[in-house]
Amino acid sequence: MGKTPDHAHRGHAVLSASSSKQWLNCPPSARLQENVPNLGSVYAKEGTHCHEITEAKLRSRYFHEDVTQPKDEEFDCEEVEQVTDSCYEYCAGVIEELKASRVEPIVRLELKIDYTNIVPDGFGTGDFVAMGILPDGRKLLHVVDYKFGRGVLVEADHNSQMMLYAIGALNQFGYLYDFDVIRMTILQPRLANFSTFEMTQQELTDWGESIRPIAKLAWEGKGEQKPGDWCKFCRVKPTCQARRAEALERAREEFADDPDEDGEGLPRMKPPTLIPLMDLAKSLPMLDRIREWIESVFAYVSDAAINDGIDIPGYKVVEGRSIRTILDKEETARRLIQEGYEDIWKPKELMTLTDLEKMVGKKRFAEITEGLIAKPPGKPTFVPESDRRKAIKTEPRTQRTTAAEDFADED
Repeated sequence: MGKTPDHAHRGHAVLSASSSKQWLNCPPSARLQENVPNLGSVYAKEGTHCHEITEAKLRSRYFHEDVTQPKDEEFDCEEVEQVTDSCYEYCAGVIEELKASRVEPIVRLELKIDYTNIVPDGFGTGDFVAMGILPDGRKLLHVVDYKFGRGVLVEADHNSQMMLYAIGALNQFGYLYDFDVIRMTILQPRLANFSTFEMTQQELTDWGESIRPIAKLAWEGKGEQKPGDWCKFCRVKPTCQARRAEALERAREEFADDPDEDGEGLPRMKPPTLIPLMDLAKSLPMLDRIREWIESVFAYVSDAAINDGIDIPGYKVVEGRSIRTILDKEETARRLIQEGYEDIWKPKELMTLTDLEKMVGKKRFAEITEGLIAKPPGKPTFVPESDRRKAIKTEPRTQRTTAAEDFADED
């Protein structure tokens, strides 16, 4: 498998490949986010599980290793089996294509990639890296990245994450071949997205040199803060001055008739007229950016109030809506059937608590199911002080993972 760079064991890079769109466009963002705490994500956990399954399938088939496919009751289902099969089959196709040249390809799974030749302390993990000779004689370096989410479609075309991985692979294995084709593929099976982009080795090297000064700025925490669509997953966007200034300026441009201020220091507002539909449509991109900023600020402040116990003037934390739950469905069904209520399934599952109450009657249902129905505390909710619900005190969280530890590159 080859020697793994020492720094590959130190967690995630400050200038990670997956966040490269951020720091290439807004260099200071990397250092600003470096020590921002972040809670875990069930989506990231599922993604890791899917990566491990795909790796196990490939190792069992092509590395002849006795690998047990990882199991997780929380995520294992037919869909997970299908999406991991899709990635396995694509990578198997890459291997078989290279084998057709009768020269054994070099394949690495979960490869620790070192791109420090371009980016300070730059490293990450390549899901699948293959090198070899194509049937037409061209020498190929192929980097594949799995993405198991269903949210944002990601294209491989000039994708900086993929190009950094390719630079790292070239840095480590360039002595083997003078590659004719650098191929980069993103697999998003849940979105039916199998996106591939190709460059020559020279084109990739030239791009790497072009970003070297930006990477240096980002590493030093210098450069200009610049808001854009790369802010979406930035962990400091709620407190970013540049993001705030942009949102307020966009709102000012949209609603002010004149950029000059009146005598009271307020912008002159547009006169009361009706706005044509197409003019409203032109505002949509701006409205999305403002909405996104507002939502990120509210999420940041409410998280501090709920999870860190910080008092926010004018707001409070209350107990949210609580949903009653059946503690033991089998015992509930047994008691209802014993009382003569047999049509309690919809179709194979027990009917909902509300439907059962309607059928049996609230009072009688409560008598039959005594001790089997619970109403747990509602989830803490951040609301204005004017809300009628009573304020509650929450326990400050005792453990948070740092951004470097928890915000995996989806490598």
